[in-house]
Amino acid sequence: MEPRRSKPEILPCQGRNVSDMTDAILFDARPDGIAVLTINRPDQRNCLSREVREGLRAAWDRFETDPALRVAILTGSGDKAFCAGGDLKEMVETGMTVPPRAMFPLPYDTIELSKPTIAAVNGVAFAGGWMIAQACDLCVASSTARFAITEVKVGRSSPWASPLIHMIPQRIMMEIILTGKPITAQRAYEIGLVNRLAEPEALLDAAIALAAEILDGAPLSVKAGRDTVMLATEMGRSAALQAARAASEYTYQSEDAQEGPRAFAEKKKKKTPAPVAGPIDDKRGCHDRSDTAGHRPGRCLYIARLCPRRTGPIVAQGLAAGRPVGGHSQCG
Repeated sequence: MEPRRSKPEILPCQGRNVSDMTDAILFDARPDGIAVLTINRPDQRNCLSREVREGLRAAWDRFETDPALRVAILTGSGDKAFCAGGDLKEMVETGMTVPPRAMFPLPYDTIELSKPTIAAVNGVAFAGGWMIAQACDLCVASSTARFAITEVKVGRSSPWASPLIHMIPQRIMMEIILTGKPITAQRAYEIGLVNRLAEPEALLDAAIALAAEILDGAPLSVKAGRDTVMLATEMGRSAALQAARAASEYTYQSEDAQEGPRAFAEKKKKKTPAPVAGPIDDKRGCHDRSDTAGHRPGRCLYIARLCPRRTGPIVAQGLAAGRPVGGHSQCG
């Protein structure tokens, strides 16, 4: 039976007074270890306004720093839009040219995360909406959802779409970006952008079911698995193998790695693994990267704590040598 859901809390933007709290992002910290983040501006098609961006930044930080929360689901209020993209009115009013690098809170990019995330796309995911869904590790979509990279329609650009080449075929990506035409949820599923489809009324339950499957795994094994996928995405075959082996050492040396096989051999259910400690709690040490935008002291790379911006052979060499990889040009 599914655990009783807790009442969503209104998450204030960090650094603001209580009187300046926003309900733009609803944060539901469920007792089963799943956090549900909901963009709560259906009247604005859940666009990425300033208050939504600030709320998401605070919500992602809360998720990352709470050891009881292991998987996050990002969705939108209503049934019309997951997120319709950036706030065009704001762009006009500010005369925005090139968006600031850290303008949008993107998991594993401008936001440092070490836990899995799932996008539950409940309506249109256009432009910036596609961007934040793409940034999540997994995607569950309503059968009525639609996806589009619409920047060519309004004279903007979509450099954020470059990682899409690791998710879908090149010519399909080319057509989507050059035409700006929407694709259906079914088409998104067929090309590999979406993991699972669900009827609109069952979307959140489907996302929670997927999160529960992840929760069934040992936390350190899940983290090592996610790191392995990202290393394989960003590196060549040999470098990725070398780095993934180093990244898995911490998991192999954990209590879970001993208890799991023992429990299986004894035909008993393994003990419920303790939540994996956050990056800042690693007793083996972390490298201080306070000089890099988006990084904080004690929050960067060590063997079992891979930097979310790692790329290239420098990282592979550092991991293989069993030392921190700080100061490399790719980490910024």
